[in-house]
Amino acid sequence: MGEKPGLSRRAFVFGSVAIAGGVAFGQYGQAQPALSSAVAPNPLTADLGPNSVTFNPWVEISPEKITLIAQHADKGQGVGSIQALMIAEELDLEPGQFEIHFAGPSPVYFNTGFAHELAPFMAADQSPEAEKARAAALEWLRKAGLQMTGGSSAIPDTFEKLRMAGAIARETLKAAAAKRSGLAAADLRTEAGSVILPDGTKIPYVALSADAAKITPVAVAKLREPSQWRFIGKPMERLDIRSKVTGEMKFGIDRTMDGMVYAAVKLNPNKGQPIKSYDASKAQSMPGVQTILKISNGIAVIATNSWYAMQAAEVVDCVWEPSIYPAEQADHWNVVASSFAPQFLGKEWRNDGKIDAGLKDGTLVEAEYRAPYVGHQPLEPLNGIGIVTGKGMEIWVGHQTPQSVQYIAATAIGMKPEQVTFHNEWMGGSFGHRLEFENIRALAEIANQMRGIPVKLIFSRKEDFLQDIPRQIAMGRCRGSVKDGKIVAADLQVAATAPFKELLARMGAPTKDPDGQLAVGIWNVYYNIPNYRATSFEVQGLSPSTTWRSVGASANGFFTESFIDELIYAAGLDPLGARIEMCKIPIYRKLLETVGEMADWKGPLGSGKGRGVAFVESFGTAVAEIVEVTMTGAGIKIDQVWVAADVGKIIDPVNFENLVQGGVVWGLGHAMNCELTYAKGAVQQTNYNRHEAMRMYQCPVIEVRGLENDYTVRGIGEPPVPPAAPALANAIFAATGKRIREMPFNKFIDFV
Repeated sequence: MGEKPGLSRRAFVFGSVAIAGGVAFGQYGQAQPALSSAVAPNPLTADLGPNSVTFNPWVEISPEKITLIAQHADKGQGVGSIQALMIAEELDLEPGQFEIHFAGPSPVYFNTGFAHELAPFMAADQSPEAEKARAAALEWLRKAGLQMTGGSSAIPDTFEKLRMAGAIARETLKAAAAKRSGLAAADLRTEAGSVILPDGTKIPYVALSADAAKITPVAVAKLREPSQWRFIGKPMERLDIRSKVTGEMKFGIDRTMDGMVYAAVKLNPNKGQPIKSYDASKAQSMPGVQTILKISNGIAVIATNSWYAMQAAEVVDCVWEPSIYPAEQADHWNVVASSFAPQFLGKEWRNDGKIDAGLKDGTLVEAEYRAPYVGHQPLEPLNGIGIVTGKGMEIWVGHQTPQSVQYIAATAIGMKPEQVTFHNEWMGGSFGHRLEFENIRALAEIANQMRGIPVKLIFSRKEDFLQDIPRQIAMGRCRGSVKDGKIVAADLQVAATAPFKELLARMGAPTKDPDGQLAVGIWNVYYNIPNYRATSFEVQGLSPSTTWRSVGASANGFFTESFIDELIYAAGLDPLGARIEMCKIPIYRKLLETVGEMADWKGPLGSGKGRGVAFVESFGTAVAEIVEVTMTGAGIKIDQVWVAADVGKIIDPVNFENLVQGGVVWGLGHAMNCELTYAKGAVQQTNYNRHEAMRMYQCPVIEVRGLENDYTVRGIGEPPVPPAAPALANAIFAATGKRIREMPFNKFIDFV
């Protein structure tokens, strides 16, 4: 098949530096910086009904309803709601006056939020050179037309463009009302979904759709001043909460269609390998089974419901091709350990001062850290509905890269991407899981053999675990020196599988450039250490890996902030005070000071109690965390966590706090308890009881404070994760004197 649109190797010459969790792109409109340089026509015009109007790719009004388009997928992080409310802020709509639809595949929905990640400069760098590089990255994004949700980019991407989309729609509706009434547009105002005439007459937007369709949309609109905001910056009730609480929300797994059949799969547990042969004789006669199909890497059972299909798939006897990676977990670690070698060098990302001389000047400190494979495992397992005809395929599935869904599905069945019609769904979690394509390829192959019939595929929980492409396996080797109460040198080396680079290859965009995710958390370190080096090595020949919530920083933040803590201890310094003293960036120093004030940090606690601190910047967002623990007779109890994060502008304080708290729970839980291990080529953990995160009774009090000192708007979905593990490890050391250098921590200490 043809090359995936916008995904050439050349396109990622910027992206290898520090790109996080995905890339996306698209500006649209006229004469507005946030809505300029269209690369494609407005996709909403294709299916526009009679007397309906669309002003831009985010707003459509018909005589019956108002529809707002969320270009970023909602996987539980709340952007489906917040995107619509940012449009409604300028369009003067109230909750309940509009529907929310997810965007279909189109280069017009480009993600400007990745410009900062694509440019090879630290987030805090505002130099002319840095801004020039970001402008070049933005221009590439504009031309590339990629569309993806990831990297905590949704709010940075849409904060201006969606408000402008609402403002342009508002002013065009006023122009339409002015033309109808014979009044000047300047004499009209808008409120609660209506244009208000000077005499108080209200003309609903839906009553103006036909008039607005006959005039040229307004090109220039002024955004409201923050003092006029009704939603932004104020506590919001997410628009999806009520339907989720009542069970009315329809996730992808809930969709049904007339004439639909149900499918379950049994796929090769040796990831990426095909099936040799199978015996389905036991399954064929089981209740509800209609047929059993062979697909490229396994079998699919078609039945009258999902349970029948899953039960039958389980008893199909399959002979698999063996794995191309080591069959046993110990050998995975051996490969990682042997990858600190020149032939595996990814890149030397920083080399400040004279590192070799610095390491010899003072007391040498050395440590090795490990971060295992971990799974994504959202509550909603992989699923989707597909129907294939002679003309093409239509697919309903929750996914973060609409264009890639088209490409993967089309490639699997010999069609062109433009023959695949994609409908995005609300998702019950992702954490990076729904950037991958295990279900897309299988669904396309199944539906292609059941032409004309809607096929609903649901992975069993076991299959979801077995086929999940995990977080990178990683090892950090660190050396440093201290002298006269100061850190003189730090040399950080990381060897890991390449999560983003591997994802790109599966998306049809292989690159030889270094994977920048292996640098996040080791190169963007803001401490004034005179001799500092950060190097990554790319491990070859292991299990495929992919983006996992906070990607490279999820492991590297643990390595770096744990080792910095070891150096601080060796220098005889206070863990928080030393970080504040060394921090080079004023707004980041303020962040550390703030989290210290929140926790009332006064040094060691004694009596089996300890506090640990960690500070990591990822995806441009700086987060500092302090964890307090108590050593009990039964193990470690996590008492409280304090978190300070700076995102430049807090759009919704409620959702901000929820995302931070959720990120802390996610980071702590996986650091405590989670790893995936391989035996005979397959993952051994196939349900939550073997990959158990934090229990409710273990959850500490989590106090959150958001700062708005950053010079630009940042995201918050992933950045609270990386500091959690090192802050916990450092707290355990403070309470027990025991350094833990490998996740999960429960290998070395119990938790209560």
